[in-house]
Amino acid sequence: MVELASADSPDVLCLQEVPVWALPRIDDWSGMARFGVVTRPPLWLGPLSKWVTRLHQGLFRSGLAGQANAILVAPRHAATDLGNERISDDGRERRLVQAVRLDDLGVVVANLHASNDFANPAVPKAELDRALSFVERTARPRDALVLAGDFNLRAPRLEGFSDPGEGIDHVLVRGASAGPAVAWPRERRRVDGVVLADHAPVECVLEVAG
Repeated sequence: MVELASADSPDVLCLQEVPVWALPRIDDWSGMARFGVVTRPPLWLGPLSKWVTRLHQGLFRSGLAGQANAILVAPRHAATDLGNERISDDGRERRLVQAVRLDDLGVVVANLHASNDFANPAVPKAELDRALSFVERTARPRDALVLAGDFNLRAPRLEGFSDPGEGIDHVLVRGASAGPAVAWPRERRRVDGVVLADHAPVECVLEVAG
C-alpha cells in the first residue's frame, strides 16, 4: 500500500496504524523521508508478531505488532520534525498527534489518529481540538496548517479550515488554497485482485503562496 500511495511522487503522505515492525522500512518502500512515532508498543518481536497477525488481520490487528503513525516527505523538500503530543485522556488508548514543517514551503503538516468512540463523538472531537492546539503552538505565525488523518469523526469543522470530505478520514487546510479531499475508489487500490487497506487513501492538492 505504501508503494502504491507513493508511486505518483506526492509531497507528503500521512499514515496511521503502521505495524511497528514496518516503521523502519517505509522510507525504503516509498523513497521518502520518514518521521514516525510509536503509539502502541509491540507485545512480540517483529517477525513473530507479523506472522501471527497475518493469520487473521481482523482479529489480531495491532494487538501484537503494535502500531505507529508516520509522516513521509518527498526528498525534494526540506523538513523539520516538530515532535508529538498525546491527545487522548488518561485511561484511554494512547493517541498522539505529530507534526512536520516543510521549511521550503512554510507548511506544517499534522498527522493524527483519534479515538474511535462513535457512541460519544465528543471524545474524538476533544482530541482533534488538542491536536489543533499543539499545531498552533509549534507552527510559525505565517505557516499554512494541514491537519490530516483518521479523525473518527464525520464532517468535523474547524474555524478557518477547509471543508471536510465524506467519511472519517480528512485533510483540513488553513492558510493555503486547497482543492477537495478526494477518497480513492476501490479500483485504484486493488492489486492482484486484493483491495489494499481497510481505509481508502484521501488526497488533497494545495496551492501554497510563494
